[in-house]
Amino acid sequence: MKKAVTEDEIVKLIKNGASEVHLTKDDILTPLAIDRIRSAGLQIIRGGNSAQTFSSQSKKIVIGSDHTGVKAKKILVEWLKSKSCEVLDIGTYNEDSVDYPDIAFNAASRVANKEFDYGILIDATGIPSAITANKIPGIRAATCYNEFSAKSSREHNNANVLVLGAKSLGEETIKSVTDVWLNSNFLGDRHQRRLDKITAIEQKYSKNEM
Repeated sequence: MKKAVTEDEIVKLIKNGASEVHLTKDDILTPLAIDRIRSAGLQIIRGGNSAQTFSSQSKKIVIGSDHTGVKAKKILVEWLKSKSCEVLDIGTYNEDSVDYPDIAFNAASRVANKEFDYGILIDATGIPSAITANKIPGIRAATCYNEFSAKSSREHNNANVLVLGAKSLGEETIKSVTDVWLNSNFLGDRHQRRLDKITAIEQKYSKNEM
């Protein structure tokens, strides 16, 4: 029987002075558990990686980050391509300081213009890029920090831009959140009625200068 090993269990091992994590062949590590193991430098004995259930349907994704998210973006781009996604990396490409509004506008405007199915933005916290992207009519950018927020942002809000915090989330959590986000679908019904109200507010204040 498969068992999910959580972050709390890893924390207990660390407090007890463990240097290794012993697992059966069927045990599954949660993304947060994997990130905790890596940050603590623990060795996994007979361990496995977290499973990803990515859809086989190809998706066109534009991705960008500021200087704080370059490393996370590189990892995520490689992971997305391994899942047969068509990915355009619009920068930045090194850790020299840049202004996040430039990157966020570049990526989000491509989604608004329907050049890409989805956008992904990465900065330190995931907050400022979302604020910027949401200034563009038609963009619904969601800062997601776990699988629940990722799923909800797609099912209830029909988010078309995912925003992640490179200094808030670990590598495996970023992958897991992205996986859930891309594989969740808008539920419509009462949620569409609410989105229509958001769109009405947007149109009231938009000058359509794009």
